[in-house]
Amino acid sequence: MLMHNTTHKSIITILFIISCGSSFAQTQTAIYPGEPWPDDKGNHIQAHGGGILKAGKTYYWYGEGRAKDNDTSLRYVSCYSSADLMNWEFRNYVLKTGDPDYMGKRFVLERPKVYYNKKTRKYVMYMHLDSSNYKAARVGIAVCDRPDGDFTFIKSFRPLGFESRDIGQFIDDDGSAYLVFEDRAAKGFHIAKLSDDYMNVEKDICLIKLPLEGGAIVHYDGMYYAIGSALTGWRANPNKYATAETLAGPWSEFADIAPPAVNTYGSQSTLMLKITGTKKTTVVFMGDIWKPLTQWDSRYLWMPLKIGNGKLFLPQPKPWSINIVTGEVIFKL
Repeated sequence: MLMHNTTHKSIITILFIISCGSSFAQTQTAIYPGEPWPDDKGNHIQAHGGGILKAGKTYYWYGEGRAKDNDTSLRYVSCYSSADLMNWEFRNYVLKTGDPDYMGKRFVLERPKVYYNKKTRKYVMYMHLDSSNYKAARVGIAVCDRPDGDFTFIKSFRPLGFESRDIGQFIDDDGSAYLVFEDRAAKGFHIAKLSDDYMNVEKDICLIKLPLEGGAIVHYDGMYYAIGSALTGWRANPNKYATAETLAGPWSEFADIAPPAVNTYGSQSTLMLKITGTKKTTVVFMGDIWKPLTQWDSRYLWMPLKIGNGKLFLPQPKPWSINIVTGEVIFKL
C-alpha cells in the first residue's frame, strides 16, 4: 500500500511539473512580425514604444508596460534582456510610478529610451512625459546604477525650451548620444545632442521641417537615415525616410519606406537597430502595431531593412532570424 501511494504521488508530482512547465515559453528560433511575442514566462512582451541598449553581449529592451492587470494609477516601464534578439527574459519593471511631476491623474509616460553614460556609470532613461491633453509636452529623466534595476525619477523639462512629444534615441558610431523629439509648434522633429552626463539636452543639431513623430535615426555606410511617421495618432500611416551626410543636414526630400497602401504594414516606427557583425551589418526596423482598445495586445513589427546608397526599403514582413555574431539574416519559409 505504501509503494502504491508513493508511486501515485510521484505521478502527480510529474504531472504538476509538466503542467507548470507548459506555462513557460518555448525557445524562439525566429522573430515573427505582428504575432504575439512570448517572454521567458510565456507572457506577451510588454515593451511598447521601446528602445534597445546593448551592454556587453546582452541586449536590453525597454518599453511601455501596458499589461492588462496593471494598476491604472501607475505607469510602467518594462525591461527585458536577450543574447540573440529572439528570446527575451523579463527582468523588472524598472520604473513603476504615479504622477511624477504634477501632470494629473491621467498623465502620459511614453516611449522610454535608456542610455549608458561611461563617465558617470549611470543608466539614464529619457521618456515622453505629459498631461492627458498633451499640453505639457515634456521629457522626463530617471537614473539607475544597473540596466535592470529600479530607476529613480529625477526631473522633467522641455528640451532647450521646445515642445517635446514622441521621442527617439540615437547613439552615433563615435559614441555621441542624441535625443530625437517631435516639436508640434515647429512642425518638425529635432535632433539634439545630450550633455556629457546625459542629464540635459545641450545643443540643437537640426530641426527636420516635416510634421512627423516616431523619429528614428541610423548611421550606415557613411550616411545618416531618418525615419518618421505622420501625425495620425494610433492609426498607422506610410512612414517616410530622408538621408543626409551629416546630422545637421541638409536632409533629402522624404520618400516612402514601403508601398503607401500598406501603411507601413500597420506599424509605426520607434527605432532602427544596427547590428554590426563579422560578415554583415544589418539594420532592423523596430515598429509598433498599436491596438488602442486592447493596448496590452499591441504587437511588434521588426524587420531587416534593405538599406544603402541613400536608399531604404522595408520589405513585406515574414519570419526571420539573425546570427548576432556575423550579422547575417535568415528568412524562414
